[in-house]
Amino acid sequence: MSVTVHITPELEARVAAIAERTRLSPSEIIADALQNGHSLEWQERFVERVAAGIAAADAGEFAHDKDINAVLGKFRPA
Repeated sequence: MSVTVHITPELEARVAAIAERTRLSPSEIIADALQNGHSLEWQERFVERVAAGIAAADAGEFAHDKDINAVLGKFRPA
């Protein structure tokens, strides 16, 4: 099925920016929004958080075993 939707230049630019950063097509970005309820704002925030996580990992910022065990211990039954 093929559908044509007219959107504002601003929305088109946002979709294009998300598509470029995620290596998805604009159609895939719009389909995700429709199928999963992921608004452009949600997708933009998601891409930013992933980029921040990758940057942190590239900088060697990982959780240490002691920190992970402390969190896991917090939620283990007594």
